[in-house]
Amino acid sequence: MKVVSLEPGGWRDACLARLCAAVHGTTAGLTPLVAFSGTRHLLFANEAARLWALVDDNEAPLALALLVLDEAGDGMTLALSASLGESREPRRRLIRELALNAPLRVEPADDLDEAFLRGCGISRWIEDARGARVGLSRRHPVHASGELAATLAFDDQEVLRRFKHDARFFEAEKRAFVEGLAAGTARRQP
Repeated sequence: MKVVSLEPGGWRDACLARLCAAVHGTTAGLTPLVAFSGTRHLLFANEAARLWALVDDNEAPLALALLVLDEAGDGMTLALSASLGESREPRRRLIRELALNAPLRVEPADDLDEAFLRGCGISRWIEDARGARVGLSRRHPVHASGELAATLAFDDQEVLRRFKHDARFFEAEKRAFVEGLAAGTARRQP
């Protein structure tokens, strides 16, 4: 197993579709499609995000993680992550590797609690401007809560408006998402 950064192209799009479906669920209405489209056309297009995978010997992804830059360009936030199987261990291994090598910021969630994140190597904890706990890797440059820069993001409502007003764009995104789900765990093509 190894950790790889997914380069632009069909395999990255397929893995992003799988990640959005794994995180948001396939029955969550347009939410997974909005995350997929916004990430592809806004974050990836502006080089504000990277998609990482823990892959097996056949280069099939076992876990995926989307890292998004902060506004200062000094740190990266773990925006989405998931194991693609039943076990959480691939996700733990991927986050641990990213925590060792990237200036990583992580916000605990229901499926990503502080104990799990500590097991991934997230050892420093501070409060953000809202008073919520935030985990930082050793490589993250921030040392006090007032220093945290906001994570770059896109407006979900703007993506939905584009879907509503541009039927061709909506259909193309829907097709790319569905095709990605069908191919998301296939062996990477050179």
